[in-house]
Amino acid sequence: MAKYEYKVQGVDYEVDIVEVEGNIAKVTVNGTEFEVEMKQPISTGHQIKKTQVVRPVAAPVTGEAPKPEEKPAPVKAGEGTKVCSPLPGTVTSVAVKVGDAVAAGDTVVVLEAMKMQNNIETETAGTITSVMVNTGDSVMEGTVLVTIA
Repeated sequence: MAKYEYKVQGVDYEVDIVEVEGNIAKVTVNGTEFEVEMKQPISTGHQIKKTQVVRPVAAPVTGEAPKPEEKPAPVKAGEGTKVCSPLPGTVTSVAVKVGDAVAAGDTVVVLEAMKMQNNIETETAGTITSVMVNTGDSVMEGTVLVTIA
């Protein structure tokens, strides 16, 4: 939708506004996706259009006529099963991104605690709806790391 470059306290940020719906903006900052809640309307005189990205899905090639697909209810970012940190530590790597499909037992985050690397794994299969941490973040026990729907 729109790309901006910002410098905050000497650090450059590339911000891409992907979609604005109501008071929620989906943005990408230096390649990391976020959902941002806007508290006040933008008063710069710029008009923001709502857009929806639709990606085509290829149908398998068979001799049969395609059957109508049942579309699952749309899942909002952050909805679903929460994968929480079982102990306090520092995130050393994030193995997934929003939209990735995961199976039960897949590692989603590696957490360093007490000088040991701990693989944080999913208990359920699904699609990643949000990634709440970045490499280098310190987390407490119970902190939501990712959500899966």
